[in-house]
Amino acid sequence: MTEFAGWLMPIQYTGIVDEHKAVREAAGLFDVSHMGEIWFTGLGALETANRLVTNDLESIQPGACLYSPMCNLEGGIVDDVIMYRVGEDVLFVVNAANTAKDLAWILERCRELGSRARVEDRSMNTVQIALQGPAADEVVRKVGLAELVSLGRNRHIQVIVEGKPVLASRTGYTGEAGFEFYHDWDAGDFLWEMLFEAGRGSGIKPIGLGARDTLRFEMGYCLYGNDIDDSTSPLEAGLGWTVKLDKLDFVGKQALVAEKAAGVKRKLVGMELLETGIARQGCAVKADGKEVGHVTSGTFSPSLGKGLAMGYLEAGLWQPGTEVQIAVRDKELKARVTRLPFYVHGSRK
Repeated sequence: MTEFAGWLMPIQYTGIVDEHKAVREAAGLFDVSHMGEIWFTGLGALETANRLVTNDLESIQPGACLYSPMCNLEGGIVDDVIMYRVGEDVLFVVNAANTAKDLAWILERCRELGSRARVEDRSMNTVQIALQGPAADEVVRKVGLAELVSLGRNRHIQVIVEGKPVLASRTGYTGEAGFEFYHDWDAGDFLWEMLFEAGRGSGIKPIGLGARDTLRFEMGYCLYGNDIDDSTSPLEAGLGWTVKLDKLDFVGKQALVAEKAAGVKRKLVGMELLETGIARQGCAVKADGKEVGHVTSGTFSPSLGKGLAMGYLEAGLWQPGTEVQIAVRDKELKARVTRLPFYVHGSRK
């Protein structure tokens, strides 16, 4: 167990590699109730929420989900969020360590915009449980939620569990098929136990923070505080697909327009170590004896059996196959730039 963003969280239950393989091969259950849930409701909720993000929330219909950064005026990433369009209301699911910061930032932007939308932090009233892995569909069938199997990727619906409403979505942070469930706080233990009991015959295991990180890392998904933060832009982080410069004004748009016109000077890339070792956050990356970047995330990949890293490199070094060196303790380990995601065999639907 460890303290994380004010929560006491499990790093591992049976072991990081064991849990990682359970999600890739069977199913894993994650208690991610530490994540933040901020709702926009009332007059102008959709319009207000859309002004705060780089992606175009108005391009999706009710019942859909969308990933997006929120940026500051300089184009740096305040946080990355999953947005749920629930009728004309909007739910932002934000990173746990950023919930208070995000709420204050959102409220200040709403004041600047003169928005009449209601903004409410419901994080402490909401349980979030994620079911991930190729056996996830089998598990939800066993608990009588077969309608979720046909749910399209990045879609959500409300289901009834024991007479209570649950928001269920076809989303996740692992690259595998699965679902995320949002329920009132007082019923969280029941929801967990129901799913876990249904998955026993499918090899389900509880999953801690350690395997959650290795799973997302293999998919090249950014972790806030490591790979992205207030000083990195979506264009640098390989998230240009989330930046809709043709939509009406949003916070940070001018800075991102200018950055795109000038061209980014660094970019987040994947790197494969060619020698034994583990690159960690902060390790310097070199080319021809010169420091050209740094590692933001690195670990040994349980699925691929090799050391891998993500990090920012200077222009001219982004082409897959480019050789670099990563400084690990007192050694410079050979590595080469590779495409993201590292892992391409997931069951994600």
